[in-house]
Parts: sequence; structure tokens; C-alpha cells
Amino acid sequence: MPEDPVQNIHTAAQAIFDKKGINILALDVKGVSSLTDYILIAEGSVDRHVVAMAKEVIDTLKKQGETPLYVEGLQSGDWVVIDYLDYMIHIFMPGLRDKYQLEELFRDGKIVELKLKVNE
Repeated sequence: MPEDPVQNIHTAAQAIFDKKGINILALDVKGVSSLTDYILIAEGSVDRHVVAMAKEVIDTLKKQGETPLYVEGLQSGDWVVIDYLDYMIHIFMPGLRDKYQLEELFRDGKIVELKLKVNE
């Protein structure tokens, strides 16, 4: 079990940001979703970019002792879901995020403020 899922969300968001991911949003969905406590949503530019970001997240969190319960979408790369039980990470290609509107599904969730470091 993760000691602090919020810290892992921050770590994953930083990994996505460092790989040039965009529109990164974290939501606290405790009490809103029975699936998980936190959701991280982001976008890549093309399918290869989405897959590269997902693999970076998995590798980065693995170094901290976190292994996903389930990963879906690495083959197609249009929408990758990485499930860590307490938190889930969704990385989309442009357009698919608008189509599925997870933010709308979890609109009662609270936004988690991400403190991303910009490498200059």
C-alpha cells in the first residue's frame, strides 16, 4: 500500500510534465467514486507520446516501490489507464479526453493542486 497516494500523484504528474504532457489534472474523488480515491488525467500529442508518458510513470513509481495493479491501453496508445488501486492515471490522445469527459463524470471531486517543477 502506498504511504501517501497524493505524493505518488505528484510524482506521476511530474513524470508526465517532464515528458511534455499537457492539461494535467488531479482530482480527489473520495466519496465520489467507489473505484479509487484519486484520479490523474493528462494528454499526450500522439499515441507514441501517450505510451512513452505511461511507461515513464510506471518506471518512476516502480523506483518508489509502487507497481500498478492493472495497465490497459499500452498497445493502442490512444487512452492508457494505470490502476494503482488508491489512485488511477488516465493519459489520453487529444480528442479522446473531450469525448469521454472524465472531469465531468467526477465533477464533484476536489482538484488536487499540483506543484510541478519547471526545468529550465
